[in-house]
Amino acid sequence: MSLLRLTNVACWRGGRLLFEGLDLAVGPGEAVLVSGPNGTGKSSLLRLAAGLLRPLAGKVDSEPCALADERPALDAELPLARALAFWAPDPARVPDALAATGLEALAEVPVRLLSTGQLRRASLARVTLSSAPLWLLDEPANGLDAASLGLLEALIRTHIAGGGAILAASHQPLAGADWRLLELAR
Repeated sequence: MSLLRLTNVACWRGGRLLFEGLDLAVGPGEAVLVSGPNGTGKSSLLRLAAGLLRPLAGKVDSEPCALADERPALDAELPLARALAFWAPDPARVPDALAATGLEALAEVPVRLLSTGQLRRASLARVTLSSAPLWLLDEPANGLDAASLGLLEALIRTHIAGGGAILAASHQPLAGADWRLLELAR
């Protein structure tokens, strides 16, 4: 069983072909790390998997997924806990997500006042609250300090151990899983 399957996928963005003929299957308990130079389509691949882009060719089949990218997708005017509760099927889990991402002390702080690293962790908290079996993580380590990288590793490890799957794009090495590498080239 696959949580994500791409069959002969091609992606056209910005007036050029980023990749074509891409086949990928990601099943429960699997983690795939997409790497490659800037502009090769790593973020576009994640957006295809999320259903936010349509492939030029091929087919994308995905189970419910949660995307964490540079946009936190949280109401900037709300306190962090309330902004996260919007995304939570079970709002009672918000305190656990805040604790898992080291943000419990910031629960009542408006999202607009969070630092870059805090926003990244808030985005990861949103993903954990989604209960989606497939996580799509775009440069999840950007803006994180050493302690926060440890929290990210623990989130990844827990999700994979629970039968979830992850497709991540990163220029940095990521820990927490036995990553299968997918290299995109120019």
